[in-house]
Amino acid sequence: MIVAAAPLVPAAEVVRVLVCDDSNIARSALGRLLGSDPLIRVVAKAANGLEAVAAVQAGGIDVVVLDVEMPVMDGLAALPRLLSADRAVKVLMASAMTTKGGAIALESLRLGAADFIPKPAASAGGIAADETFRTELIAKVRGLGRQCHSYRVRRAGSAPSVAPQTPTSTLKLRAAPHQRPAVLAIGSSTGGPAALLALFQALGDNVGVPILLTQHMPAAFTPQLAEHIHKLGGATCAEAVHGEPLRPGHIHLAPGNRHLTVHGREGGTAVALTDDPPENFCRPAVDPMLRSLSAAFPGRVLTLMLTGMGQDGLRGAERVVADGGSVIAQDEATSIVWGMPGAVARAGLCQAVLPLNELAPKILQFVGKRGV
Repeated sequence: MIVAAAPLVPAAEVVRVLVCDDSNIARSALGRLLGSDPLIRVVAKAANGLEAVAAVQAGGIDVVVLDVEMPVMDGLAALPRLLSADRAVKVLMASAMTTKGGAIALESLRLGAADFIPKPAASAGGIAADETFRTELIAKVRGLGRQCHSYRVRRAGSAPSVAPQTPTSTLKLRAAPHQRPAVLAIGSSTGGPAALLALFQALGDNVGVPILLTQHMPAAFTPQLAEHIHKLGGATCAEAVHGEPLRPGHIHLAPGNRHLTVHGREGGTAVALTDDPPENFCRPAVDPMLRSLSAAFPGRVLTLMLTGMGQDGLRGAERVVADGGSVIAQDEATSIVWGMPGAVARAGLCQAVLPLNELAPKILQFVGKRGV
């Protein structure tokens, strides 16, 4: 049964959320966590996908937090119906923190979900007591709500109600690189999986240099991410293996809970996975990857920073730039969270700050596949 919450706040920036989960404990816990943020209003709850579809059809919802396994209609079955009911609504899949959960989460992105979040066990203390989960949940819902609002404004043909806090035109950009990159390094976190799938779909198999990718993600999910990227039919992608040589056109993905670095120098460079302590509260982290790459390929590292919370990658990007390499960042408007890309952009480290759909052409331009 759909349960209405408090009356809607008319402020345009408030994100109106539907929580859909068959567990009453989970619904209550998610509602409390989301309700603790002043910019989020839980306006409805549903116990299965069929109820969620009816709620979205009734209108007034920006983001759906959607469980996967439910009676009557599960999350994957409900997903296309929700997107059909309201083209602006954003769906955040809440999947179990297991290998199966990872497979379902990545499949949901292919079906149109905006993002997913690994969900702790639906016990009295599991969801509510997990501060890391709360922080990520609120960040993702806020970001998706902002994108939903922007879509509704564009469709209505009116001026944006909320402009990006840091207009791209005010950022200080660096000159184009002097050397052709020998390697592409990508860092991403919150909202990253969907951005990565779009990026690699656009890049195809045209990059021609080794690609190293660090995405903040649990170990149960990274094999599924590699598989989904590989299935796009462009560059090959697999979890990185310690000691394997870097291969042009191959995506070496950091396995969950291990730092991805390299050892050796250009011409004899191999993957080195480490269990070193987390950096920026993350393992894998972007900073150690960038440091090792800049040491191996001084002046020839092209770094791409995608959507993500925090500032992991900032120190590594500083090292890349100091050695003569290049940095590109995703812009604020297309990022779920403009933490990681915003940190390098505001620090004046970037040659370009671009929307997601413009990143692939810029990368190909830098690696010499298209004229500069």
